[in-house]
Amino acid sequence: MKKISLIAALLLSSQANAALNAGDIMFTAFNADEDGLSFVTFVDIAANTKIYFSDNEWTGSAFNTGESYNQWVSSDLVAAGTVVRFSAYDKTSLSASTGVLSRVTVSGSSNWGIGNDKETVYAYLGTAASAPTTFLTAITNGKFANDGSLTNTGLTKGVNAIELTAKAGASSEPDYAEYNGVRDGLSNFSDYKAQVANVNNWSVDTLNNSTSAALIPNTAAFSVSAVPEADSAAMLLAGFGVLALVRRRQSR
Repeated sequence: MKKISLIAALLLSSQANAALNAGDIMFTAFNADEDGLSFVTFVDIAANTKIYFSDNEWTGSAFNTGESYNQWVSSDLVAAGTVVRFSAYDKTSLSASTGVLSRVTVSGSSNWGIGNDKETVYAYLGTAASAPTTFLTAITNGKFANDGSLTNTGLTKGVNAIELTAKAGASSEPDYAEYNGVRDGLSNFSDYKAQVANVNNWSVDTLNNSTSAALIPNTAAFSVSAVPEADSAAMLLAGFGVLALVRRRQSR
């Protein structure tokens, strides 16, 4: 019986232990006045997973210097659909709604804040804060072409990277933006990627006077209809087959 329980547990946890890939998380809020960010995960994130965040610009081969590196570690398994909020991103007492967010000192810079314009923030896995191995997502209130490249990141604007656009007639770039599209009703979490990546589903302000500092973004979780994903269903069926085989062998 212990063998059967172990097999079932391994099958159900295998997705959470899988490596994260580009687009598995995406930003849902950007606040340069409060210096805050939020992101949603479209897959289960295993406990003790470390994700780096940096607003140093990527040049196509390395990060430049002069800005910040932070790391977030999941304390427990973070279920798909969860929205994680970072607040006080520029303070020594920076905070996360789940998991632990902390400063990583690489270049010694104290330029920790998120800029009101021409700012790009990357989320990635790496062997160290300045050594990315897998870019997960990025967001900019400038232009990826000028203010932080997507070259050699594996990310694509409008797919798994978000380029915020100012309202028509605005005199400055966005300092506050928040995804305001659907968060329920779709059959797979991956179906939300296109919704979040579409800047038409974002509310954007260009106030640039700190009035957005007190705004709290929507952190409601994303949810899917009660239909198992094809991969999950196939995995469970395979697991039941293995369990049945074990039971037959035991009965013999």
